[in-house]
Amino acid sequence: MMEYYIGVDVGTASVRAALSSCSGDSIKIVKTSVQPIQIWNDTPDHFEQSSADIWAAVTHTVTSVMTESGVAVNQVKGIGFDATCSLVVLDDNLRPLAVTLPKPNEKQTDSSRNIIMWMDHRALEEANAINNTDHSILQFVGGKISAEMEMPKILWLKLHLKNTWNKIGALFDLPDFLTWKATGSLSRSLCSLVCKWAYDASQGSLKEHGWNDDFLTKIGLSDLAKEQHLKLGQKVKAPGEPVGEGLSESSAAELGLLPGTPVGTSLIDAHAGGVGMLTCKPHALRDYKIKTENKLGLICGTSTCHMVVSEQPAFIPGVWGPYFSAMVPGMWLNEGGQSATGKVIDHILQSHPAYQELEAEASPYSALSQLISRLAQEKGIPEYALTRDLHVYPDFHGNRSPLADPTMKGGICGLTLSSSKDDLAVLYLATLQSLLYGTKHIVDEMESSGYDITAVYMCGGLIKNTLFVQMTADILNKPVVISDEPESVLLGAALLGLCAAKQASLSDVISRVKCGGTAYMPCAESQGFHSRKYKVFRQMCKDQLAYRDIMNSYS
Repeated sequence: MMEYYIGVDVGTASVRAALSSCSGDSIKIVKTSVQPIQIWNDTPDHFEQSSADIWAAVTHTVTSVMTESGVAVNQVKGIGFDATCSLVVLDDNLRPLAVTLPKPNEKQTDSSRNIIMWMDHRALEEANAINNTDHSILQFVGGKISAEMEMPKILWLKLHLKNTWNKIGALFDLPDFLTWKATGSLSRSLCSLVCKWAYDASQGSLKEHGWNDDFLTKIGLSDLAKEQHLKLGQKVKAPGEPVGEGLSESSAAELGLLPGTPVGTSLIDAHAGGVGMLTCKPHALRDYKIKTENKLGLICGTSTCHMVVSEQPAFIPGVWGPYFSAMVPGMWLNEGGQSATGKVIDHILQSHPAYQELEAEASPYSALSQLISRLAQEKGIPEYALTRDLHVYPDFHGNRSPLADPTMKGGICGLTLSSSKDDLAVLYLATLQSLLYGTKHIVDEMESSGYDITAVYMCGGLIKNTLFVQMTADILNKPVVISDEPESVLLGAALLGLCAAKQASLSDVISRVKCGGTAYMPCAESQGFHSRKYKVFRQMCKDQLAYRDIMNSYS
């Protein structure tokens, strides 16, 4: 009998569920469902969500894939969850607690808004205060903790929302909240804790990891060490390990599945994508015999994560990690990132005067690609050369890696009075290039620290943009692989359920399961142009810092 596994992915703006069929070493997504989720952004840099809204979307998508597929519930052997690294706040009775600043003359806030999203930057001051401690554990987050991580956000709650702080009963990373809702188990995932919570796995052994009480004390959160770290989590599991006794009676009823269905310990969404991509073994690159540590995973959507693993820890300034066993068991993970990629593209397009004309097109991105092709033909030059005099610096939402500077800003050099669709097409091309120069900056830092990256594996919404994919190969000068199963994040989540059902390690599952893929090879003739543009990109970064120094020199 065919076996099926469900993967649930909670992204920034939607929840997706996928039903995957599994036969032997082959796993294939056969049905998907998507449901939007709400985001509140009432205050600049404050982004909030509701755990109740998200769980409702989870139940909707899971029941939808089951109903539409016609698969019997007894054929579903496991379920796995991934999500963005957002902070979920619950009270002593494990009910939602508000994370919103009260408005003037407002006595209480909406308790349903109990999630501080990953992209929320309210805790910049708290992140700076933590970094000023210069604690040794900070070397495992690239030397600086980010305001997007959980400890600065938790410290912000303590300093700014006393009423909420005094009622906190549990703090979850969103992926762990989902496994708790599914099973009733309060266990946490090593992936979430080591990557976003400053959990100490520096000894490189699962038996020696734990919360660092000296760090909690130095950053002003010693109260979280009480009751053996009850609010933070006492039981920590590796990704894919079975959670509790599987689906509880109540959650099984909500999801339309059988009680006791195995649930795998969760992953952060980007890390699930990394796991899914590692199952891709494309025919075109068989001769390369690429080792796991030579593969760079790019998870490209609203933001971009750059994932690479090694057998020994690599300390890279401005790049998160090294994280032990955060994605591949027994290996150290380094994670670069761009806080806004797809979001930057949308912003550039939607703020341009010609965008209204473009909206009438069935596919604005296809229309832009056609405009780029036509303009290049008319000028008799390669498409990439259209941006010779137009340069974009893409840090519109700060720089996560490798500068680790959330105060960086975006910039455009080479604007004219033109506001036509042709002008927008060239600006769009320059924006795509700039984002990939940012990726090259991260890759350069990784390789200067000892990594030897020979191939790039991509997943996420931006892989639908073939122009972006080909430019990735060109600018990085490395082959880029797109899996035949493009929904790598959903596949990775389903594999967590498979691990739990089979009592198998994630490493074994990654090595056994195989998907094909397509390789995009770099264009040799574009290398000189991109080399020059990349120099401009790096100079724009230096210039911005120089402008900052000039302005700071005045009282």
